[in-house]
Amino acid sequence: MLSNLSKYKIVLASGSPRRKELLAGLGLEFSVFCLKDIDESYPADLNAADVAGYISGKKADAYRQIIHDNELFITADTVVVSGNRILGKPTDRQNAIEMLQALSGKEHQVITGVTLVSAERRASFSVTTDVRFCTLTDEEIEYYVDNYRPFDKAGAYGIQEWIGYIGVENISGSYFNVMGLPVQRLYRELKKW
Repeated sequence: MLSNLSKYKIVLASGSPRRKELLAGLGLEFSVFCLKDIDESYPADLNAADVAGYISGKKADAYRQIIHDNELFITADTVVVSGNRILGKPTDRQNAIEMLQALSGKEHQVITGVTLVSAERRASFSVTTDVRFCTLTDEEIEYYVDNYRPFDKAGAYGIQEWIGYIGVENISGSYFNVMGLPVQRLYRELKKW
């Protein structure tokens, strides 16, 4: 279906097993290559809705100097926004518990920024999904954190895990975006490449 990409070696520039699984679901052949220690900081005055796209672009820029003419790199970054507060990956157990307590009984946004970059082109987009959690008990939150250890997940949760089964009351937008890669939109963008 994406024969327009036949001239490219597609590279997923992410260590996320969920992104790898989701990209594979598009039926694309790709490799995974991930640079270490890419700066993921952003300006303090940047609007929360723009942070994921900004970081995704920074990641793409880090690969620009090593891209060969026949390569297409895909970078992504996901943030959880509650109010105007960005919830990244939790630093430890207590931080994960506090994040989930902050999300309990409320709606939040999951925003994934994606950047496509080749030697001659660069394009970025962001996708937002609204997620509402029911009110979670401290026992439920601690059970999830202790058994699933969501320390590599923005907002301290994976929607495809136990907490998503019992806690997600409503979702408006892309489910796969909440997992970390808005594959429907990515497919549409790749068709234009």
